[in-house]
Amino acid sequence: MAVYDQMMKGLLDGAILGLIAQGETYGYEILEKLKLNDFPEISDGSIYPVLLRLDKKGYVTTRMVKSDNGGPKRKYYTLTASGTEQLIIFKRKWTALNHGMNNLMRSVEDVK
Repeated sequence: MAVYDQMMKGLLDGAILGLIAQGETYGYEILEKLKLNDFPEISDGSIYPVLLRLDKKGYVTTRMVKSDNGGPKRKYYTLTASGTEQLIIFKRKWTALNHGMNNLMRSVEDVK
């Protein structure tokens, strides 16, 4: 399971950057969009550390907004120029890796 967890950690960074690139958003909305896109085994406990790490690296900016219904404030995330650069790098590397893995897995399709 440790290998799977490490793969998910790296993929979540790229996935979350990709979602934030679509427009300003907040944590729960990111979680829901990941689930809608069939991202496996995602919990709110797994995305908030990623958001904090992305913020510390300067890939996102944040702002607090009052909730419309009187609830707690929400932290909204927006991609920075540095975050956009990282997303481009991630997308390039993911495309190459995905292509290679698909080629390899086609050659072992009959393995059970």
